[in-house]
Amino acid sequence: MPLLTVGHRGVMGVEPENTLRSFVRAEREGLDVIELDLHLSKDGALVVMHDADVARTTDGSGPISAFTLAELRELDAGEGERVPVFDEVVDAVRSPLQAEIKDRAAARVLAETIERRGLHDRVTVISFHAEALRETRSHLPDIPLVLVAGRSSPTAPERAAELGAGMVSLDLRHVDQDTVDRAHSAGIQVISWTVNTDEELARARALGLDGVVTDMPGIRRAVTALA
Repeated sequence: MPLLTVGHRGVMGVEPENTLRSFVRAEREGLDVIELDLHLSKDGALVVMHDADVARTTDGSGPISAFTLAELRELDAGEGERVPVFDEVVDAVRSPLQAEIKDRAAARVLAETIERRGLHDRVTVISFHAEALRETRSHLPDIPLVLVAGRSSPTAPERAAELGAGMVSLDLRHVDQDTVDRAHSAGIQVISWTVNTDEELARARALGLDGVVTDMPGIRRAVTALA
């Protein structure tokens, strides 16, 4: 099977991350899945942004939780883009989505949105935080889950099995063959972030990974050429 390609915050290597522009570009470039990050605004909107603070990716400053959605809409998220909410991403693209919960409070709101919009077959819920995945599972017993891990990647297969997650998304810098083999033995798929170069793609292939998370459209083209 060809490697699954996941667009990281859209295609953040060439477009402003976590914006509708980035997600639409990722779909146009043929990425199999689009990954995005979720926080809650002050008034409970499911906001698409990676950091808990708006400073790095907008022209504002301060925690997302201190802004209402209307206030967030006034910020420039890059090249004139506005901070989107999850519903807008669902409407803007048709691709499968990996929705990363950055804080547990967002889990319930995401679950309600998935239920309301009938997105069970399109959205996979992902998180570094076991409690966020458990919270999601309590609301959506059959939703696919992905455990994300960085330095703790070597212990991820066992933690994912305990959570009922069918996939782990691991930091390529901390993945070894033993980790991949233990995951596969447990029936758990392994994808890795962030794969942006030919050398990183070659390492992902050598490890026998099931997919890659990338910032760059060129990785999708490279995967297709080698399929």
